[in-house]
Amino acid sequence: MKRYWSRLLALALVVVIGLMGCSSTTFSDGLSGDYRQDTLAVVNTLRNALDLPDDAPEKAEAQTEARQKINEFAARYQRDGAVASLSSFTTMRTALNSLAGHYSSYPNRPVPAKLKKRLEQEFKQVEMALNRNS
Repeated sequence: MKRYWSRLLALALVVVIGLMGCSSTTFSDGLSGDYRQDTLAVVNTLRNALDLPDDAPEKAEAQTEARQKINEFAARYQRDGAVASLSSFTTMRTALNSLAGHYSSYPNRPVPAKLKKRLEQEFKQVEMALNRNS
């Protein structure tokens, strides 16, 4: 009898977890789902985090938001075949990987000027590619 109840409970848990996973097909990550709009929003968030002075009190919060936006953008668009081949997406992923790598390797150090300059160039390339619809 004990074995029966444990199997029944296991089956019920599998069904509940399965239904919970399938119940929502929308993302709750703060991104709209419009690739162009989301990309520009992430670029603006990252620029704000990079432009803040190192001694600004809101610097840590801005970096946390930047990390979150990087993760959200990657989670939403990484496997989207419609945008994966766009030049704006590949350039954006390069920029995101560079900044995320710095944040994870050197969390307490400011972003070097050389990296900031390169990121700004990549952000401009992304914006130009988005204007060309590529």
